[in-house]
Amino acid sequence: MKKQVVLALGLVTLVGCQATQRQNATTGEYETNSATKGALIGAISGAAIGLVTGSDANERRQHALIGAAGGAAVGGGVGYYFDQQEKALREELLNSGVQVERIGENELRLRLENGIGFESNSHALNSSIHNTLKGVAKILAEYPQTSLVIDGFTDSTGNAQHNQQLSEKRAEQVRSFLLSHNISAGRAVARGNGERFPICSNSTSQGRQCNRRVEIQIIPLT
Repeated sequence: MKKQVVLALGLVTLVGCQATQRQNATTGEYETNSATKGALIGAISGAAIGLVTGSDANERRQHALIGAAGGAAVGGGVGYYFDQQEKALREELLNSGVQVERIGENELRLRLENGIGFESNSHALNSSIHNTLKGVAKILAEYPQTSLVIDGFTDSTGNAQHNQQLSEKRAEQVRSFLLSHNISAGRAVARGNGERFPICSNSTSQGRQCNRRVEIQIIPLT
């Protein structure tokens, strides 16, 4: 089995995946990108399946070769797509105040926070966020094989029912803006979380401003 694993890893290069590194935005450490990880996993899985499908040793080796190559291409594809989309978003949103966070291998999260977008008790988008959201829409339109989950949040001021409704309206405002800039309706859903899941303390005005936010989750299109 060891030889087949080595073979699978070698085939990653043959299908065009490079073991490149990206910097983790949170820790600052460098890590192998998703395309390489996905290709490695796919190649090994494909090789393993191939090894048990042949009638003799030669046929099993041939099946392992085919399985490894196919698995690497499929496994690396989604990861590479997200690597490229992440890079484009980081470049587009540099110094915009919007955080681009990588979650696992095949998920991105954009966080419009620190008061960007909404005033207290309002779901109207500030004009100051329009250009940033246009930049988000531009990149998302270039990568149509992803779905968007748009989450709205509030601070703890007011009652919970009002905050729930307000968070839903905030998420829908962002969704509507993106739809008006070439994002198809079927790709995006909006939902509200009310005052749940604060990321800052609600005991200060600055903290409450931080919690009035929208997050955009980017996941593979299903």
